[in-house]
Amino acid sequence: MTIEPLVEGRFDDFVRLIEALADFEHLPRPDPDAVGRLRADAFDSRPRFDAALAIDDAGAAVGYAIWFETYSSFLAKPTLYLEDLFVIEGARRSGAGALLFEHVRAIGAARGCGRMDWQVLDWNTSARGFYERRGGQWMQEWLLYRITYPEGNR
Repeated sequence: MTIEPLVEGRFDDFVRLIEALADFEHLPRPDPDAVGRLRADAFDSRPRFDAALAIDDAGAAVGYAIWFETYSSFLAKPTLYLEDLFVIEGARRSGAGALLFEHVRAIGAARGCGRMDWQVLDWNTSARGFYERRGGQWMQEWLLYRITYPEGNR
């Protein structure tokens, strides 16, 4: 198993994995316009996010991670935000998730980030256990709020 940065030649694999995550979470898959924005945002001269793929020994992409930086005013340091970490069902327990997580954690350390944040769905007890075994702490006092921009959904 290796971790490789997302490159244009693997973009279709990346989208396939995002679609698998959408299916797992019972959410709609990205539509063609969203896929176009993903491509543009990944490969722009100033990418909006970073991504990596877990590649198995046969060369198949079996997982991915997406992350980007935010900023902590109290720490006066960047925060690495892990947006997605997903491994397809057939590759779970192969070490792909751990390799992806440690890859992103190391990037945050190398960039001088003060912390790494992410969210987990409350029903995903498998993911919660995965993160807790790696030192992740549930920030119970923080509640997620969201505004959805109508024009931002399509």
